[in-house]
Amino acid sequence: MKKSPAVIEALKQISPGTALRDGLERVLQARMGALIVLGDSHEVLSICSGGFLVDAEFSPQRLFELAKMDGAIVLSEDGSRIARANVHLVPDAIVPTSETGTRHRTAERVARSVDVSVFAVSEELSVITVYRGAYKNPISATPMLLSRANQGLATLERYRDRLSGVMSTLDSLEVRNQVTFRDVISAIQRSEMVRRIEEEIEGYLIELGDQGRLISLQLDELCYGVDSEYNDVIQDYLGPCSVGEVEKIKAYLASLEADELLDSSVVGMGLQSMALPQGLLRRYDDGSDEATQAILGSWLEPRGLRMLSKLARIPEEVKLALVEQFDGLFTIIEASESDLASVEGVGPHWAKAVKDLVGQML
Repeated sequence: MKKSPAVIEALKQISPGTALRDGLERVLQARMGALIVLGDSHEVLSICSGGFLVDAEFSPQRLFELAKMDGAIVLSEDGSRIARANVHLVPDAIVPTSETGTRHRTAERVARSVDVSVFAVSEELSVITVYRGAYKNPISATPMLLSRANQGLATLERYRDRLSGVMSTLDSLEVRNQVTFRDVISAIQRSEMVRRIEEEIEGYLIELGDQGRLISLQLDELCYGVDSEYNDVIQDYLGPCSVGEVEKIKAYLASLEADELLDSSVVGMGLQSMALPQGLLRRYDDGSDEATQAILGSWLEPRGLRMLSKLARIPEEVKLALVEQFDGLFTIIEASESDLASVEGVGPHWAKAVKDLVGQML
């Protein structure tokens, strides 16, 4: 499940390399417990009882010393100051919680009651748990996160290779005008699978903080160009689509379970039922297996965005001008250099570049 911006921010606030994580690690090493609330707003203070005012600059050492007391520690929203310590938190008892321990029950209820991040350190299990709204998650140890991230990279590399193979096949089919809806779905499926693995690794990177720099570089290299080509496939065959329509299609694909995403019939009928622009897909009303196979076998002609994207540094407006002027990839291929150059915004430079690219493809 995709994390909300508030949850991502909470995880970043205690990622390795931050002062708050340093303080919590000291608490863990001493096998102590702690309850930290990140925010001293009126809503937080209204559920605080007892304790004492600190109002001191935050430091890991101070957090560690104050954690020796049983009460909660309240920090400023940005974590730069310690507002209060040894506080008894009294959230509404009717707020639901699945936790059993007193400290963690309180942490979950506070996070559900007030829009703040709450961190609980388990004295017995030596685990930091993050709470934000309905979200709760124990923080894994850095070595374990690194291991998972590296496994994710290895999986991503294999899927990236498969995606490249599918896209190469699509290239050759485009030139021969033999692309079917099934071929397009295959490219979309592989793109979405790569995106999901990338998203999973990004989740690890958030928790790893400055310990994940090398993994981040590898991730960027493996995923370079994947998202833009994903968009081009959608706009080439299911469009023309606005940015909002492309995101709607990708959101639908992201909502599918893994087994549904791998089923071409499910994906194809889902896309076809969205009534995509210009009716490029043939529509059938009976929903039979024969109709589904007929839809998947429908011949489709690309608009030419993927081909034009192969030209290094070609401006987006030049690509759009060409696909809007000419009716499909083969019209662009058959157009003369002067015809291409006459399109507003294209000019002789890009017209020659397009013809040279066409010559390499044929």
